[in-house]
Amino acid sequence: MSAPTLNQEVFKKRLRQLYSFWENDAGGLGSVDSFVVLVGRDPNAKPYSKSNAFQIWLYTCELDDTLAVATKEKFTILGSGKKANFFESVVGDGGDGLPAIEVIHRNKANKDKDNFAQLIGMIEKGGKETGCFIKDKFKNEFVDSWESALMEAGVKKIDMSTSFVKLLAVKDTDEISLIKNAANVSVNSWGNIKKIVVDLIDNETKKKMSDLAVKVDESMSDVQVQGSLAKKKNIENCYDTIMQSGGSYSFKWSTPTSDNRIHFGAITTSLGAKFENYCSNLARTLLVQPSKELEDAYESVLAAELKLIETLKPGTRLKDAYNTAVKTLKPELRDKLYKKELGFLTGIEFREAAFTISADSEAIVEAGMVFIVSIGVAPLGKEDSKKDTKEAAVLISDTILVSHDGPNEILTEKAKSRLRSNMVRIKENEEDEDTRRRSDNKENKEMGRGKRSVVLSEQTRNKTTNEEKRKEHQKELAESLNEAAKKRLAEKTGSEEQKRTKKSNVSYKSLEKFPTDSDIRNLSVYVDKKHDTVILPIFGVPVPFHISMIKNCSQSVEGEYTYLRVNFTHPGSQVGKENANFPNPLAEYVKELTYRASNMKEPGEICASSNNLATAFRLIKEMQKKFRTEEAEEREKEGAVKQDKLLLSLAKANPKMKDLYVRPNIIAKKISGSLEAHTNGFRYTSLRGDKIDVLYNNIKHAFYQPCDNEMLILLHFHLKHPVLWGKKKYQDIQFYTEVGEVTTDLGKYHHMQDRDDIQSEQMEREMRRKLNEAFKSFTTKVERQTNEQIDFDSPFNELGFMGTPHRSNCILKPTSSCLINLTEWPPFVVTLEEVELVHLERVHFALKNFDMVFIFKDYNRKTQMVTSVPMTSIDSIKEWLNSCDIRYTEGPQSLNWPKIMKHIVDDPEKFFEEGGWNFLGGDSDAEDEDEDESEEEGYDPEGSESEEDSDEDESEGEETESEDDDGSLDSDESSGKDWSDLEEEAARDDKRKEKDEFEQGDKKRRDHHHKGGPPSKKRR
Repeated sequence: MSAPTLNQEVFKKRLRQLYSFWENDAGGLGSVDSFVVLVGRDPNAKPYSKSNAFQIWLYTCELDDTLAVATKEKFTILGSGKKANFFESVVGDGGDGLPAIEVIHRNKANKDKDNFAQLIGMIEKGGKETGCFIKDKFKNEFVDSWESALMEAGVKKIDMSTSFVKLLAVKDTDEISLIKNAANVSVNSWGNIKKIVVDLIDNETKKKMSDLAVKVDESMSDVQVQGSLAKKKNIENCYDTIMQSGGSYSFKWSTPTSDNRIHFGAITTSLGAKFENYCSNLARTLLVQPSKELEDAYESVLAAELKLIETLKPGTRLKDAYNTAVKTLKPELRDKLYKKELGFLTGIEFREAAFTISADSEAIVEAGMVFIVSIGVAPLGKEDSKKDTKEAAVLISDTILVSHDGPNEILTEKAKSRLRSNMVRIKENEEDEDTRRRSDNKENKEMGRGKRSVVLSEQTRNKTTNEEKRKEHQKELAESLNEAAKKRLAEKTGSEEQKRTKKSNVSYKSLEKFPTDSDIRNLSVYVDKKHDTVILPIFGVPVPFHISMIKNCSQSVEGEYTYLRVNFTHPGSQVGKENANFPNPLAEYVKELTYRASNMKEPGEICASSNNLATAFRLIKEMQKKFRTEEAEEREKEGAVKQDKLLLSLAKANPKMKDLYVRPNIIAKKISGSLEAHTNGFRYTSLRGDKIDVLYNNIKHAFYQPCDNEMLILLHFHLKHPVLWGKKKYQDIQFYTEVGEVTTDLGKYHHMQDRDDIQSEQMEREMRRKLNEAFKSFTTKVERQTNEQIDFDSPFNELGFMGTPHRSNCILKPTSSCLINLTEWPPFVVTLEEVELVHLERVHFALKNFDMVFIFKDYNRKTQMVTSVPMTSIDSIKEWLNSCDIRYTEGPQSLNWPKIMKHIVDDPEKFFEEGGWNFLGGDSDAEDEDEDESEEEGYDPEGSESEEDSDEDESEGEETESEDDDGSLDSDESSGKDWSDLEEEAARDDKRKEKDEFEQGDKKRRDHHHKGGPPSKKRR
């Protein structure tokens, strides 16, 4: 694990809290004048320990082979180079409740003998006793050397575990936020595995429980399950997920999941997610076809858990809460209760033994504590009255936060624990076998498989589908969107951005600089190259005009005369552009001037007077070209920054990649080179010696795209500010290697089993694997060297979708912070944090594609559009945007976004008074209202009966029906018709309409001829 940056604010706050607690503690910590915390690198160490918890709490990370010695006056850390440097930012003399902080670098040459002697000397100043975590055992040379030195000095160790538990028991706001995220990860994982298990029941498929448990653990870091939570890399399980069924149950947290196949009866699942090292837990029991006794047992366990949560209030002893919960259980279940404990305190350590909810625990509850409550009863007799059913069990567990006042907060409440949400019931068909077989065959022919289907409570009329959850979340985002935008604009009113004014061009700042050439005295047209000025005579006065004021000029010869026409820029001369470039747009401006000169040479003249106009015309054109080139270069430099100087690192172990090409083509030719990481940036050096520097502090996003299903493997840097390389500015730079053949020779006609082709494919696969490993190793080393200042992000290929951001159609891939396409050039990079909302245009069921418009929080920034997105991707895109907390809207038409954004920027207050961004979602709301009204008008008494039936079924739980009742309203009908049903209905209507038109036409023909014979033969 690469060492992160020390959070100085958290470190100082918690160190101050530690020393304040030490001063007032009456336990093990209060009885000593020093304490020691040592963590050694030991692969066989326990996953949870007080020493590791201390480091995570104080340092916000784990540091192996690091020793901390605390006295009343000083807090000293002993560590190797990088670990010692980690604390350099907080080294100081202390004050304001903080001790002096000192860092000592390890001396491995003499095995730290001098360092240990210095630290033991500090301990002995306060006596021959020091506090430590006695139960924590680490086995390595560093730890053994320290223990030997401590023993030789005769220092006695006092256990301070209990004191430290009290210190960490009450969580601060930062810790509570992390535990809430951990609880959400657990909830999402449970929702995913519940869906999988229900599908197995529906398909009558049985899988190994161990395989299902592995899926739960994998889902904790799966972006499709966790959404935006998966952006954090530090998500893991607290313990291996435990799934049990088939009559064998154990409620110990170390119970391994069996390799037996899942039994559809009482299925208990216990899982715990850890987010940024803070723990949570969740356990649920899914009952399939339960008996009435088992339902009653579940309700009793649930009531006992809710009573326990209610009782855990500040000031309550844990044993009193335990006794209250046990009394709530039915008497016949108390003997089957897992009596060891009903829960425990949690946090950095999953289970804190000093705060267990048990019969003999004297610990007192305080506000801000987080408990895992868990109640399990087993065995409960047969799952059902059938012969093949087995012993059952019920287990319910949640993570709760003790509130100061009011009810406690159940952090895992979204994973519903009520009976009907965790029950699947199968209603047997009472028809005789022949009738059922005929009806089944008929249904199978018409509707597909009609044998049985699992109906969950979430699939009933009152269900909350993913679509509805998404809509609900989007409503919340819509409400907060306008408010956040108003607040943001209000903060900017005090410091409005100044409009960029064009630099005024002055020809001559004083009369002394005005040229005195003879051509000016003779009132000829004179071009002053030095000052970019053209001096034109007007009414006998030479008047200077800067070249920027000349729009264009033309020369023509008509008979004996040459004409020079000069057009000037003036307010209104350029359609669509503002007059802001003119200091006084209301003044009178010269629009054009025309000069005429004779082509005839007068006696005594060296040349004709028209030569002056021809020369002036040529010089004006040259001056305009030069001036416009300089202006373009100046515009190119706008916004570009000058990078700091690269500090070269002379170490041989610098991360380095060879044989890389660079995009864009900053170097004249396509020449490979090497990329090397130095102290404060990267340096790319081509084989010809060209150098390109990219500094860490100017990198906004760093991407690593492996060569999986790609022809390029690349490292891409999206910069905060554009940088000038050569005469152009660039905001994206990419270093890549081509993998395989970009082009294919169609002239090669080989057999598909040709050995050479097979060998080349194997070589290419091996090369791809090695390239991925090399690039991944490089990125890991860079992250470690920069203390994660540079964090390489990789795209989620499974979330990719097709689109056209520039000229060509390509795959757009989301990352944890962006939407990107790096393979095509120019690249496409959109930072999600900068996006205000996304509007989906041309969304219509008759179209195959739609467009995405990204509107940014900076309203002066141009919107970005992705066109030709397949309609098949719209649901996954909505789900992705929703998981990133980005508001999206949709509409059937394309909008004029430049005009809309100009309207917003001109008067933002008026825009938000008129409803702000709500105008984009108005149509969909109106449609929803119309649908609701039509549903109310279509209500009939028969429907009310079916509603009552469905409510009764829902109270019984989730049912598996083996027959279809025409009179009842099933879940599909209550949800509305899907596209295939609508298409079939439209096709039937078209056929009926054609048939009616044909019959009417046939009738008219018969009436017209008045034939009394037999009717004509109808066409089939």
